[in-house]
Amino acid sequence: MREEGTVEDGFKVLEERIQRAAERLKELAAESKALRAEAARANERAERAERELEALRESAGSGAAAAEKAESLAGEVKTLRAEREELRARVEKLAGLLERL
Repeated sequence: MREEGTVEDGFKVLEERIQRAAERLKELAAESKALRAEAARANERAERAERELEALRESAGSGAAAAEKAESLAGEVKTLRAEREELRARVEKLAGLLERL
């Protein structure tokens, strides 16, 4: 009779582990989806800033205000690119975790 209890306990432990893994998988999938959306938004902002920067460079004859705006946008583009790379790394890490599960 003791073996039956041990087997049942083993199954309960296994079932709990599977449930925890399934819950974690759902959490990781949701986090991955959120990160992908955030990365897409960062990409859109970076592309918009790059277009604005290019437009300002083309009309650089406008003076010091345009140059200041161009430098500001260049800094924003640099920041957004770094943010995009960070998000890409996080998404890749989550994808790796999901594959291992």
